Amino acid sequence: LPPEITVELDRELATLRNAPISGTVSLDVQEAGIDWFDLKVILNVADLALTPEETKLLLNARGGYVRLGAKGWRRLQFNLTPEDDEQLARLGLAPRDFTAEPQRFHALQLADDAAKKFLAPARVEQIHRRVGELKTRVAPPLPDLIHAELRPYQIEGYHFLAYLTTNRFGGVLADDMGLGKTLQALAWIAWLREQSVIRGQKPEAEPPTSDLRPPDAVLCPSLVVCPKSVTDNWVSEAARFYPSLRVRRWSGESADALTTARGEADVIVVNYAQLRSLSPAIAKVSWQAAILDEAQYIKNPDSQTAQAARALKADYRLALTGTPIENRLLDLWSIFSFAMPGVLGNRAEFLRRFNAQDDPLARRRLAARVRPFLLRRTKGQVAKDLPDRVEEDLLCEMEGEQLKLYQAEFKRAQILLLGVQTSAQLNEQRFNVLTSLLRLRQICCHPALVNEKLHAVESAKVNALLDLLEPLMEEGHKVLVFSQFVTMLDLLRETVKQREWPHFYLAGSTENRGELVKDFQSAKGGAVFLISLKAGGFGLNLTAASYVVLFDPWWNPAVENQAIDRTHRIGQTSKVMAYRLLMRESIEQKIRALQKQKGALMADVLGEEKFAQSLTLDDLRFLFAD
Repeated sequence: LPPEITVELDRELATLRNAPISGTVSLDVQEAGIDWFDLKVILNVADLALTPEETKLLLNARGGYVRLGAKGWRRLQFNLTPEDDEQLARLGLAPRDFTAEPQRFHALQLADDAAKKFLAPARVEQIHRRVGELKTRVAPPLPDLIHAELRPYQIEGYHFLAYLTTNRFGGVLADDMGLGKTLQALAWIAWLREQSVIRGQKPEAEPPTSDLRPPDAVLCPSLVVCPKSVTDNWVSEAARFYPSLRVRRWSGESADALTTARGEADVIVVNYAQLRSLSPAIAKVSWQAAILDEAQYIKNPDSQTAQAARALKADYRLALTGTPIENRLLDLWSIFSFAMPGVLGNRAEFLRRFNAQDDPLARRRLAARVRPFLLRRTKGQVAKDLPDRVEEDLLCEMEGEQLKLYQAEFKRAQILLLGVQTSAQLNEQRFNVLTSLLRLRQICCHPALVNEKLHAVESAKVNALLDLLEPLMEEGHKVLVFSQFVTMLDLLRETVKQREWPHFYLAGSTENRGELVKDFQSAKGGAVFLISLKAGGFGLNLTAASYVVLFDPWWNPAVENQAIDRTHRIGQTSKVMAYRLLMRESIEQKIRALQKQKGALMADVLGEEKFAQSLTLDDLRFLFAD
């Protein structure tokens, strides 16, 4: 206000100008059932005498103003240092979420050493004792029906799944690709069925160690939902590690056949498209366990697939995925809305708490909240016996007709983007801009992808691939070549045939994938496996290859990592070399730079870099800059 203006307020209204009430925070916990605690905020205010009712009002206002009778309008400000805030984040807490009502936490959520800062020593000891008992209590031996020797981290994963069952939780096993999530799940299914039989045979006077199913549902089958390319893997892995398990792969029958199938199988395997086609009929029957493999398929909570998954009736729910967050935090919320509904709150509450741009500790709080229900291990943490993996970018130089075509398309894209100044204008032109971007990427691969008449035009990238493959074929190596463009794979197949190199081909239309993989694995000498990035990203174990070529870069590094993990997985005995072919001074180099720039979104939550958001106007200006 100008200095000549004086504001006069009555006594009560003037309290709005007073400094906020400063309070220090401590916490207390009370047992609320086995392994659960109710956590309560203890507020200490030195500068003002408050009644318990006034303290409750201030806490519930979450920093807002409340009227405290003769004390006027007051608000509360917690006296917390940045270090205090960081310690609270490790417990999954945020000061703005403090209220007078207790919050319920699992012992594992409070087991972090940060609890020592706010809880009395006796309470900390009580929690640690409970966690120790929990780990001892839920460590069943591996069922005799499993014909495999599990690695130590796989035993730990199996015990984690048994712990979820004992507490009647759902959960997420989020190990890296290739660490044996299917085997761990099969061991869990064997234990689950073993416990059900025990429950059915024992008289009521002798309850089992964990209360699972009532006797009338002892042989209830389980359901596995996975991508089409993974169905073969489930059948073969079960036959190998759990041969007595009756596994039925759904072959597209009508929903009427479901009852018959349930009577003939212990596990029914359906793909995600079949789940949608069987819904809502499949939601009317009960399953002992519902397992979503490659659960990132339900990352969009509004999709029909996610809705069909959430509608399933099962005593136990499990999500398996190596990439629980691909593009955004909401991916994780959607997976948990299937596995453990409600544990992360509703969608609006989740985004407010954990996707806040002004809260640098939001992801750490989220990691603490999901700790009891999500197990995440990377290859670097648990598979020390895996050989090294080396990744290298190989730059190619465009020339001649390919370069002219690229420059002309790039100029058109620049002119188009020149008229876009706001996000609203970008939304109107997004389709045209992305179409031009796609054409540029295709030209980098081969001009024939944008004009089939240019089939004979030379491609610098194809020449670079041939230069790379020639010595590898002479030395008898097996090589995986991935491309997202099936037309490109067709062109490469023609070229490989001309060189008379042994080769294999897998795209979305390919049948008998399991047999194809078996033939590649057992083939003698060198061979090239041409694979569609989308069709071959899941469920393929190709450890016979020790070289991987990513012919064209994809936006999401997670997808590229899945491709490389087809060979860099348990069973691999050689160093894995992965090459990315990139056109120098092209859109491809800029895509790679954008990947690195946006790669840290999920590191705080899951410890693995994932691609971030949709392309913004600034991103596109960067891509189309000279």
